[in-house]
Amino acid sequence: MADLAQANRTLVLDGTRGGSATVSIKIAAPAFRISLRAKADAVEELSQALDIKLPQSPKSSATSGLRSALWLGPDEWLVIDQGESNLLDACASVSAIHSATDVSHRNVAITVSGTGAEATINAGCPQDLSLAAFPVGACSRTIFGKAEVVLVRIAEDTFRVECWRSFADYVFGLLEEGARDAGQ
Repeated sequence: MADLAQANRTLVLDGTRGGSATVSIKIAAPAFRISLRAKADAVEELSQALDIKLPQSPKSSATSGLRSALWLGPDEWLVIDQGESNLLDACASVSAIHSATDVSHRNVAITVSGTGAEATINAGCPQDLSLAAFPVGACSRTIFGKAEVVLVRIAEDTFRVECWRSFADYVFGLLEEGARDAGQ
């Protein structure tokens, strides 16, 4: 019988921290993620299976315990679970037509917090991140420098930046530059 080898993925930027006097930048704990696509008639059944109400309006998100669902488009969500549950198993029980793809190892999350968090992210993102325009719970797929990111405001002074692991060094470096500028 053949021995099976299992690869252990190295965490990108593991233990890396940065920031300035007004902002903290750190890598978020690993999480399970799915890219979810579904038409409107499947949303209710998927919401029940995932135990979170999938948001239906632009720039919105929903959170239930350690699970978040981020609206990315009329039929698209990024579902993030920071616990131990299997999101694909939950979706497998849904009879409505949908697509659920595990993207857990594709993404890395970076947390940016502090009074300079908005200015730090605006160093590479043209979006208005003021609290009035981008309140707590707001999310969007946007650009940061030359990288596509998913941005969610998790508190008045805290953002979660989801990026592809291949862009993590670049995004983190640009955030550090923004933090230095925001700290001055």
